[in-house]
Amino acid sequence: MSYAARRTALRHELQAADLDALLVTDLLNVRYLTGFTGSNAAVLVDARGDDATVFCTDGRYLTQSARQVPDLERVIDRPCDVALVKRARGRLGFESHRVTVDGWEALGQAADGAELHRAGGLVEKLRLVKDEVEIEALRMACAAADRALAALIGHGGLRAGRTEREVARELESRMLDHGAEGPSFASIVAFGANSAVPHHSPTDAPLQAGDLVKLDFGALVDGYHSDMTRTLVLGKPADWQRDLYDLVARSQAAGRAALEPGVAVSDVDRAAREVIARAGHGDDFLHGLGHGVGLEIHEAPALSKAGDGTLSAGMAVTVEPGVYLPGRGGVRIEDTLVVRESAPELLTLTTKELVVV
Repeated sequence: MSYAARRTALRHELQAADLDALLVTDLLNVRYLTGFTGSNAAVLVDARGDDATVFCTDGRYLTQSARQVPDLERVIDRPCDVALVKRARGRLGFESHRVTVDGWEALGQAADGAELHRAGGLVEKLRLVKDEVEIEALRMACAAADRALAALIGHGGLRAGRTEREVARELESRMLDHGAEGPSFASIVAFGANSAVPHHSPTDAPLQAGDLVKLDFGALVDGYHSDMTRTLVLGKPADWQRDLYDLVARSQAAGRAALEPGVAVSDVDRAAREVIARAGHGDDFLHGLGHGVGLEIHEAPALSKAGDGTLSAGMAVTVEPGVYLPGRGGVRIEDTLVVRESAPELLTLTTKELVVV
């Protein structure tokens, strides 16, 4: 899908909301609609078409914007939101979920022929379902993460004495080696008892024989984020570790199997959570089952007990159940997948068998 096609889809939302235009100021939404990747921009999407739509950035991006946004009228000015609202007429929507109170007051003072209306989430609604260009970027991001983990293990990166910080740095470096622009987020590397902390930050704790090793990481490619968690063990696993791993693996498989168009997101969470609850560890599953991924590492939909809405084909989501035993260790298994009409497309291809290193 082209950027022009995305703007056309947005115009259908504007018509439904009875808006003459939308002032888009969130930079990720600007990127989604135009392809612009700079740090300052806005776009005034007019309901009448691209001929009346205007893109704005500042002089630092004169050359870049000409290359990335050749199909829209460009204004070089700042602040961009004020420059564009002065040109607007009629019922003007603005991204109320992103604009500060001070920003809203500035827009109101600048609006001459426009009447401001809250219109938060209109672009995010479109971003829920990924087009094939986005899905290909997600595939590439997941592949970079898969290859980085394989290289880390294959070159002996998980060995006794190495610290969590050292492994995190190497894992992120290897993602760069395999085509990533950078990590999707600060990698979670947790050894032993630290693996029982869902969002543990790497420390100088050394890896020891018998430790569970939880690795939660992702790669960024063309602005799109992958997300994967694998839990391994250094040396022969104890019976409790293998049992815990098998339980989480069964839960994760149930969650993946529930990914079908039309299914409520809360029902997907329930399918995975019930497996863990029946085993007596319901209180040890401390977070939602998953989340959307795309231009943000965490975006809609939320696969959780309180999640709203249903799945649609083309949504990219994670499935990541975990069980955490304080003072002992925890297991989380996470994949990035795309909801399809037949069966979900798995993008993170690293084995989910318990890997012993």
